Amino acid sequence: MMIVPNISSKEGVRQRWVIKLGSALLSHATEGLNQPLIASLADACVQLREQGIDPILVSSGAISQGMVRLEWKTRPHELHQLQVAAAVGQMGLIRAYQSAFEDYGVETAQVLLTSADLNNRNRYLNARSALRSMLEMGIVPVVNENDTVVTEEIQFGDNDSLGALVGNLIEADYLVILTDQEGLYEADPRHDPKAQLVREASAGDPLLEQYAGPSGALGRGGMLTKLQAAAKAARSGASTIICSGRNPQVLLGIPRGDVPGTFLKAASGRMAARKLWLAGRMQSLGRVYIDAGACNVLVGSGRSLLPVGVTRVEGDFQRGDLVDCLADEDGRLIARGLANYSALETAKIAGQSSLNIEEHLGYVDEPELIHRDNMVLV
Repeated sequence: MMIVPNISSKEGVRQRWVIKLGSALLSHATEGLNQPLIASLADACVQLREQGIDPILVSSGAISQGMVRLEWKTRPHELHQLQVAAAVGQMGLIRAYQSAFEDYGVETAQVLLTSADLNNRNRYLNARSALRSMLEMGIVPVVNENDTVVTEEIQFGDNDSLGALVGNLIEADYLVILTDQEGLYEADPRHDPKAQLVREASAGDPLLEQYAGPSGALGRGGMLTKLQAAAKAARSGASTIICSGRNPQVLLGIPRGDVPGTFLKAASGRMAARKLWLAGRMQSLGRVYIDAGACNVLVGSGRSLLPVGVTRVEGDFQRGDLVDCLADEDGRLIARGLANYSALETAKIAGQSSLNIEEHLGYVDEPELIHRDNMVLV
């Protein structure tokens, strides 16, 4: 284990940890839920609470548990079949958590989310308030994607991303991703016995992605999604720990600085709440491509995006919708923000000075296409 200082909570100040568990840990393809592991996790979470740490669980396993109950041998590809499996499996999954925590007199709460809940500002704030209230009342939230109603357009894609976004939502101190691997290796240890474990790195370091492998049979996420989740969690100042969850009691060493697996440190401070919401929104409704001068202004000066810097427009967005800003030169995503003009209007004023907006549209709402207060660099 690696010794990392300042993990423990300060006296009188409670920490919030998002603990994400993958399907490979929680479920077996034919045997169902790993009940002993869930019991051990509950015990560890209760002890963490006594040390001033409030856990929020992000749990996979609903679809794989449904597959067992429905006696399906392979994960289906059709969306409606996945939704059926999720609906069946979610019942047993939540019952298992409730039973495990009840042994300690601790209440749990089921929280089902879709990206649409986090895309809408009001629903985002409602979800944040609800989760915070649960923690204040001593309740352990168990969060999962609402697979029964989700569609491909509004799904998170994997629960690693969901864990990071929940961390953003409640401004967690740490994201702990429990997996069936010891952490991030420089090569696949199942094929290379000399593969070295990456002990510590910076969250969001693109060089780490070369070490990531494919996803597993039961879940959607692989190591790449965990690295991407760590980068997202870092937006709210949360560092990430990726480690084996086969023995959840390893969580108890972390407050002492005994960090298992891979520690991905958040390199930057916390974003402002509104910009954090913008960065975490999953679906943009359009794209604007910007020239090199606009890229330099956004990245170097943190200024607003003006129409003069736009070279072309894609999508069918309206005023107030989220759009991505990409470099015209190489397609890199530079920023995201809320547009002051629709796609049709933006196409008409692209490349034009703000002084000429009225000439092209017959009116002017704002001189900026995206104001810096409604934009976040990515």
